[in-house]
Amino acid sequence: MKDTMNIVGKRVVRSDSLAKVTGRARYTADLKMPNMLVAKVLRSPHPHAKILGIDLSGALKTPGVKAAVSGFDGFGIKWGVFRYTQDHAMLPTDKVRYIGEDVAAVAAVDEETALEALSRIRVDYDPLPAVFDPLEAMREGAPIIHEQYKNNINIHVHIDVGEMDRAMESAFLVREDTFKAAGEAYAMMEPYAVVASYENGFLDLWMPNAGPHVRAKALSNLLKIPLNRVRVRHINSGGAFGGRSEVAPGDLVASLLSIKAERPVKLVLSREENATSSRQVHDIIATIKTGMSKDGAIVAKDFRVVYDGGAYSSTGPIATSIPFYVYEECYRFSNVRYNGYRVITNKGIRGMYGCHGRAFLAGNEAQMDMMAKELGMDPVEIRLKNGLTSGEMTATKSRITSCGLKETIEVTAAKTDFQKRWPKTPKLEGIGMGCIAIMCGFPMGFRSGSSCYLKINDDGYVTLVTGVVDNGQGNESMVIQAASEILGVPMEDINLVNADTEITNLDPGAYSQAAAFVSTNAVKIACEKARKQIVAIAAEKLGVAETDIALKNRLVYSVEKPEKKMPISWVAREAFARADPIAATGTFFPNIDLEREWLSRPWGQMAGTFSYATSVAEVAIDPETGKITIPRFTAAHDCGRAINPMAVEGQIEGSVQQAGVAAITEGNLWDGCHLLNPDLLDYKVPLACDMPEIEAIIVESDDPVGPFGAKEGGIAIRMNAYSAVGCAVTHATGVLFKELPLTPDKVFEMLEKGTEVEG
Repeated sequence: MKDTMNIVGKRVVRSDSLAKVTGRARYTADLKMPNMLVAKVLRSPHPHAKILGIDLSGALKTPGVKAAVSGFDGFGIKWGVFRYTQDHAMLPTDKVRYIGEDVAAVAAVDEETALEALSRIRVDYDPLPAVFDPLEAMREGAPIIHEQYKNNINIHVHIDVGEMDRAMESAFLVREDTFKAAGEAYAMMEPYAVVASYENGFLDLWMPNAGPHVRAKALSNLLKIPLNRVRVRHINSGGAFGGRSEVAPGDLVASLLSIKAERPVKLVLSREENATSSRQVHDIIATIKTGMSKDGAIVAKDFRVVYDGGAYSSTGPIATSIPFYVYEECYRFSNVRYNGYRVITNKGIRGMYGCHGRAFLAGNEAQMDMMAKELGMDPVEIRLKNGLTSGEMTATKSRITSCGLKETIEVTAAKTDFQKRWPKTPKLEGIGMGCIAIMCGFPMGFRSGSSCYLKINDDGYVTLVTGVVDNGQGNESMVIQAASEILGVPMEDINLVNADTEITNLDPGAYSQAAAFVSTNAVKIACEKARKQIVAIAAEKLGVAETDIALKNRLVYSVEKPEKKMPISWVAREAFARADPIAATGTFFPNIDLEREWLSRPWGQMAGTFSYATSVAEVAIDPETGKITIPRFTAAHDCGRAINPMAVEGQIEGSVQQAGVAAITEGNLWDGCHLLNPDLLDYKVPLACDMPEIEAIIVESDDPVGPFGAKEGGIAIRMNAYSAVGCAVTHATGVLFKELPLTPDKVFEMLEKGTEVEG
């Protein structure tokens, strides 16, 4: 197949590149509409307090204020991803549960007026005891934040497969360790913004989001407006990383204000608001107990993981489960017990992340290295020994249909000379390997599938309509490239209409790694149907067999007699003349078990396929400062088939920054309920000068179901880059790391402990 591809598999410039580098791409904060108002939000000064009353009258009397709202202006409907997690009113009327929570809002003619109006809102609070540590929150007698959650345990994911206790008792080598990781900020360059415009019963919205259909459905429910009157429209997104996944309080605030004022309303959060009042990443405490046989096979795993979920459920069941699932999709173990607890605290809400679970994943990998050393093995051997292969089943009964894990391990080991360097490296230098898998789509009910519609206009140009969303990954360009390949027209001839809920059909969105495997498959199917229509007409007009027809460079031609040809535009006009225009719909639904549920039934086919990756980090530690540098990073990704290798390499490089280098810099700092680093001055996002030399390697396993063999490309590296760095630092110090990020103070603690295992 590869030899016959004209554009798939080629390094092409992304379709959105020019607009973004020239500044012509519009983002939500760029939008300007006639009579648009500026919104500002009044936020809670308390981590936990009853709301005794809210008086908006002072704000409404302020000249230039056109609307003011609180939770009493809504319908009292609480949001949650699942029915059993519906606990978030977006604008509370009973009590506030974290500092920075949205309480009331105003819309005014300008920002200065809006801020003045906020100062005139009166909220009467009755402060309550608060709790900020998840372990303390779980104890008997701790302040209860939501009455329905006993001991503040929001979610308990329990998975028990095989005979874990018996297998652990019979294991040759057993080790138990606890690892911690601070929560992180998504730190997108674009602070959250939303524009709402309500007119004649219809609500139009623009905001950076990972799933417009999910967002529209949530707002339809919250506002009691029919779904076909809530339209989330296409807009560019200045970063996501998991933080744009679900409906935000600001969406409801802007919508209510626009409905009240009957004018467009724009809400733009400040950088500090973005950190304190939008979703952030879970803090994690992971206790990992592993039993191995004498030959290094994993015979038992026992996990207890506590996640600080902040004040509300958000993506609770998913966030509590994903770290375990991506690990079980990578390694073979038939006896396992996982207890994951998501605990409510009086901190801001925590959500999904593109590299979620770093203490759990990095802890597993570093512990494996230590156990390998005790058994006389090296990290490469033990990963090859335990890594899953195509055709095998995961512990919770997902079948692996394509798997390039072995190849990614072998190529990174060879490129870095890993096995020769592992036994003897210079003092305070280390090399570490991390492996992981990632599901390509996961059960989201009827939203697990995608649909695409296309038409070929009478000039031969193509209009492609799909719900696919692009948060910077290159999803828009990817589906255009796929359509270009099948229809034989240049990418510039294809107009993409996407991420608009009133025009497009359901799609999973840029969520659950589904864009390549699910959304592009739907596009491919639609294009193949349209191609058959073109071929049928062209074969008839050219007097050749349909099997002799090819499409390329806007032409339909005979393979056997290339002189027989015609422009695709002629075929399109002929189709119109026959009152049967060329148009097609494609739908793809992955092979997943729709009865699988995060809590009640955590088994069955999780996804249609899984991608695999291996990262190798090389580190050096300054003995005077404890500072870690990462001079080189090698990453290999089994993405099935790279539709655009340049885009996949870009995702790999971005993942090394977001998770690999971030492992030594990024973490939220708290003093009780107060976030101490809510801006990009004190929150240490890696800069260009911090980046290592990166070698990005694409491994292709040609998935049997993926479009052109493709599956997810990028996040698998993001999920294991932390692990590679954690393992490298453990190797350099001889001491098992215990907490992320690996800042100089933590490294000094490791060095003071001395060598745990003879190096």
